Amino acid sequence: MPTITVTGMSCQHCVNAVTKALEDIDGVFDVTVDLLSGKVEWKEESPIPIENIEAAITGIGFEVKK
Repeated sequence: MPTITVTGMSCQHCVNAVTKALEDIDGVFDVTVDLLSGKVEWKEESPIPIENIEAAITGIGFEVKK
């Protein structure tokens, strides 16, 4: 499962927003977001460029920790 760390999340609404943003990408499913650690995992039907994942997250106002 691909994993990234997202910063700026502070509540369940943030978790839901990140989950929905990733699930809106074709081929992404089974998204798991851990609020405390910021870890976000997902499954892909086929490889998806990490840039697409990062763009979906930054597009809703969060940052991806690198």
